[in-house]
Amino acid sequence: MIKLYLLGVLIALYSLCSISSCQSGKDIKTAQYAVNGQKIYINHCKNCHGDKGEGLGLLYPPLTDVEFLTKNRDRLSCIVKNGLEEEIVVAGKTFNTKMPANEILTDIDIAYVLTYITTNFGKQDKIFSLEEVQMSLKNCK
Repeated sequence: MIKLYLLGVLIALYSLCSISSCQSGKDIKTAQYAVNGQKIYINHCKNCHGDKGEGLGLLYPPLTDVEFLTKNRDRLSCIVKNGLEEEIVVAGKTFNTKMPANEILTDIDIAYVLTYITTNFGKQDKIFSLEEVQMSLKNCK
């Protein structure tokens, strides 16, 4: 009976190791960024943009529009850090509610939260690297 139990444990451990070894280093890093970003999203974004990034009617835009996220990738870091006062069109709807700045967030925090948003709501798999965020923030208008 003990041998059978140990065999079951060994098979389970082997399966777990096999599954985790199939992930690339990039996939693991993206997952780490997204997990860290989820915490930041909950504390800084969820109140307006919703649990699933669905937004709130015509008041706050959804974060699920892949086209908007892709087209504005270079601007997203600036929007998170500095807020937004201009009118934008997301998912075919116009939004003009002011988004407050998140000056308290560090560059790595912004990389985390944008990775979380784009991988979970935007269905993309590309990480927002710290370097990408820093470059975008240097070019904010």
